Amino acid sequence: QLQLVESGGGLVQPGGSLRLSCAASGFTFDYYAIGWFRQAPGKEREGVSCISSSGGTTNYADSVKGRFTISRDNAKNTVYLQMNSLKPEDTAVYYCAAVPISRGRLGSLQHWEYDYWGQGTQVTVSS
Repeated sequence: QLQLVESGGGLVQPGGSLRLSCAASGFTFDYYAIGWFRQAPGKEREGVSCISSSGGTTNYADSVKGRFTISRDNAKNTVYLQMNSLKPEDTAVYYCAAVPISRGRLGSLQHWEYDYWGQGTQVTVSS
């Protein structure tokens, strides 16, 4: 059974950092691209970052470029999102999602193009 589990969220002050993890199980991890998405109350789900199956291609939303870094360790079936210089507007529930490389569009940040989702982890940036 395919499963994605996010962790690492929490409360952080503006300017602080967090590292989110997305642990995968139940499928051949290195055949899947992984994306990070977020959704704030009353807002649409938006793409934050994504990484190809090999890790060789990444993409970022303009709002997080230069602050967030996505990476993956295929030996550990885990994708990470390092978030630095956090702002209050980064507050949201963060989700990871997976799509097989046979169907996925390289570098896509469109949530409807991803097939499998985790349950989300809350990130709150506040003083």
